[in-house]
Amino acid sequence: MKHILNDINKVFDHRVRLAIMSVLVVSESMDFNAIKDLLGVTDGNLASHSKALEKEKYIEVVKQFIGKKPNTRYRITKLGKEAFQAHIDALEKLIHKT
Repeated sequence: MKHILNDINKVFDHRVRLAIMSVLVVSESMDFNAIKDLLGVTDGNLASHSKALEKEKYIEVVKQFIGKKPNTRYRITKLGKEAFQAHIDALEKLIHKT
């Protein structure tokens, strides 16, 4: 029998990564400053956690210029949606087992 914790994704163990994914799963995309302000995290904190999600191909990072200002936007990928949903499903199974 498969252990129930096997379906919990370690990438989402950190609250900032979990929050980034939660925001992006309900938004088509969101820019760096909007996520930073919403979550109340520092630039470096958001950058490092978004990089970890990007490395797993759970989010895409789109860098562009708006006027002369750089803008970084994040978007969840299909793989990211599937992984996040599987993680949520695993958490729900764990909750309902107790």
